[in-house]
Amino acid sequence: MRILVVYIDLIFAANLLIDGILLWLTSWLVKLKVTWWRLFLSALVGALYVVMMFVPELSFLYTFLIKFGLSVFMLWIAFGFRSLQSYLRALGAFYIINFAAAGGIVGIHYLLQSSGDIWNGIMFTSSGGQAYRLKIGFWFVLALLPLVLLMFKLIQSSRSRREQLDTYIGEVTVEIDGVSVTCSGLLDTGNRLSDPLTGIPVMVMESSLWEGHLPASWKGRLTQTGADTLLLEADGQSFAWQDRMRLVPYRGVNRGASFMLALKPDSVMIKLGEDTFYSKRVLIGLDGGTLSGDGAYRAVIHPDLTHKDSAVEAPAGKVMC
Repeated sequence: MRILVVYIDLIFAANLLIDGILLWLTSWLVKLKVTWWRLFLSALVGALYVVMMFVPELSFLYTFLIKFGLSVFMLWIAFGFRSLQSYLRALGAFYIINFAAAGGIVGIHYLLQSSGDIWNGIMFTSSGGQAYRLKIGFWFVLALLPLVLLMFKLIQSSRSRREQLDTYIGEVTVEIDGVSVTCSGLLDTGNRLSDPLTGIPVMVMESSLWEGHLPASWKGRLTQTGADTLLLEADGQSFAWQDRMRLVPYRGVNRGASFMLALKPDSVMIKLGEDTFYSKRVLIGLDGGTLSGDGAYRAVIHPDLTHKDSAVEAPAGKVMC
């Protein structure tokens, strides 16, 4: 006869910790404040419920309605009832986190199994169907749960940051001598770069966007060679936009004063949300590097170019993309 030993105290402590983490992550996801004693009390109720499954007389408690009612009760203990909408959001987030954690643990467990383990878990039912017996160790679940939840939190945080960033990203179209270049641009409200002599705002773009229209000798040198040196090298060469070139002094972070090469465009059109801005009084600063590591934007928009009072219709003949 095989003897099965169950350490109820360990199961209780583990579920207390797990429920506490799940409830805390729920509060973070729906942005609801929760006090530590409410969190502990709610997790305590969940842990006690798990321990009750070892009492045969209480087997009637393990039905769908009782389980769902317990989750509703736990959320009421943790967050209270502020409004029906807030309560339903917390309930949905709680189940999404639970399903994500369970799915992540099962998925990792499946990846770590060998073909022999998988075949040993397959069973044939009396009706001729197949079933799979899933055996996941207690310590395996306890070790992986924090990792799975951390991954969920990081992914959700990254998504939130990207959504926040997207509200400041618009479409930029610059036209010079009939050449039109369109890219994504980030509105930088802290950008104050402008030509000190004329006060014209400077919008920075990656130089690679204009690579085919700049001197071939400049390729790959904008980040290494001074802008004034490059401009002197181009003097006397056949360069159609030479009269449009400007040198804009600026001071970078932890760097001394330097110069940036800039182009004087014919026009700049910026689409930001539902608004469209059109300007001729602007300079295009050329950056030799990559402005965004993930390629989300390739230009930095000066805030002066997006004032509400400067939003006008594009002139006749211009095609708005």
